[in-house]
Amino acid sequence: MCISSSVNNYRATIGVDFALKVLHWDPNATVRLQLWDIAGQERFGNMTRVYYKEAVGAFIVFDVTRSGTFDCVTKWKEDLDSKVQLPDGSPIPCILLANKCDQEKQGIVTSPEKMDEYVRENGFAGWYETSAKENINIDEAARALVNKILLNDKLISAADLADSEKFNLNSSMEQTTSESKSKCSC
Repeated sequence: MCISSSVNNYRATIGVDFALKVLHWDPNATVRLQLWDIAGQERFGNMTRVYYKEAVGAFIVFDVTRSGTFDCVTKWKEDLDSKVQLPDGSPIPCILLANKCDQEKQGIVTSPEKMDEYVRENGFAGWYETSAKENINIDEAARALVNKILLNDKLISAADLADSEKFNLNSSMEQTTSESKSKCSC
């Protein structure tokens, strides 16, 4: 991925870079995303576990003008899934970004139906055609990822609550059972 330093001037990420993205979620809430750009270059692949630590969502980005960049998408998704999971062991939500959609496309991205199938088969939460340069679908993709993160957070919180209620219920039953035994006149 490249970080834009001006509209027509891009610099390649070397190692890692990060950015903050602010989403005005609703009139009462603002979401601040901390985005880590871990490049995509093979030589930095051994560092990913450090950068993935405590991640709750991810984007994997490829360049629609160079079909060779799409060839690495599966490898990055497998790497992500193997190194970071939600508390229940499931993968964190990951959205695939087909970047530079303002330019001529090559490869699978020319067929939205094939992209939909690829995304489903490989466990992505969705995909968007984006342009960092023209600011196309950037906010939409970020909102979709945050929606998935919040949904997972609600599901995990509900599961934790259900588990704690089971524990409390079992503890109460054990206490009642032991009280009954102690009052027994046998």
